[in-house]
Amino acid sequence: MNSILDYYRLQETDSLYLYWAKEVLLALLIFAAFWVLAKFLRYFLTTWGPRFTSFTATDLDDRILLRITPPASLLVVSAGLYFSVKSLPLAEKVHIAASGALFILTIAILTNIAYRSINELLEWYGSRLTERGSTGLDKQILPLVEKLATIFLVGTALIIILKHFNYDILSLVTALGIGSLAIGMAAKDTLANMISGFTLMIDRPFRIGDRIQLSGGQTGDVMDIGLRSTKIKTLDNQLLIIPNSDLCNNLLTNHAFPDLRAKGRINIGVAYGSDMDRVKQLLTATALEVDDVLRDPAPESFFTSFGDSALQTALFFWVEDYSKLVPVTDKINTLILTRLGEQGIAIPFPTRSVILHKD
Repeated sequence: MNSILDYYRLQETDSLYLYWAKEVLLALLIFAAFWVLAKFLRYFLTTWGPRFTSFTATDLDDRILLRITPPASLLVVSAGLYFSVKSLPLAEKVHIAASGALFILTIAILTNIAYRSINELLEWYGSRLTERGSTGLDKQILPLVEKLATIFLVGTALIIILKHFNYDILSLVTALGIGSLAIGMAAKDTLANMISGFTLMIDRPFRIGDRIQLSGGQTGDVMDIGLRSTKIKTLDNQLLIIPNSDLCNNLLTNHAFPDLRAKGRINIGVAYGSDMDRVKQLLTATALEVDDVLRDPAPESFFTSFGDSALQTALFFWVEDYSKLVPVTDKINTLILTRLGEQGIAIPFPTRSVILHKD
């Protein structure tokens, strides 16, 4: 009797082993099929993908395709692992645990694909800025944008995972909102300067190297444009550090826009009785003696007003670079003084006559 029971038990064990062998073999076949599919997808993206992206004007899609190919094939392998585990006759809790782990893996892979795409986009944009010679705020802002994008992707992935496992995310979102509001109130000045930095990047009223004049009269060259402040080197070699919000809200003059040319003006008073046509021709000819004065537009001189002791004239001229305006003005002034003396044209100065009456 015992031998018969042992026989049936052995038969049942063999049937169980055979059943599990079939199920495991089926799961392996499913996984192998998806693994082959992943290899085919990788081959297709690396071989045929560039042929389709070659029709576009930029290489951005080629670079993104190259970056996302490995995680995309891994995503197919993850799907095959999910279906192969699901085909096995395991306990319900095991299925739930395995499905949850594979869901987390899938979200992680999708997040990695999104991150690689954004990272490649920012690197491509940064390389274009380098080709154009830009070293300003637009390049400094790229690492911040990448960090913000990473935080957003990770936060979104965590929310999706928590939602999948039926966790209450409303309290988490509320806490994050209240925390963000508190941080915003505590650092409102810093945030205002950062937002102004974004505005300077988009509006681009000036660039690094431009010479600007502030509403207070300070003039200098822009040395650095940061997220919080802008550094300006004045003409007397001092460094001004100005918050970006002040630059956005105040009037300023950019001497380097729309181009580097600058217009100079020299005011001169000549004695009453001078031939003004002759004086104006002399001023224009004197300006043309200086090589750095532009011929187009040509220098011009005008009789502007009647002064108390002199006839006021003005000479206008252009130079190709605003940095040459002061030395060119010096050269013209020196030549004007010489030429007027040679022509016998006097430059008067104010005089007063005091007459004393005796009683």
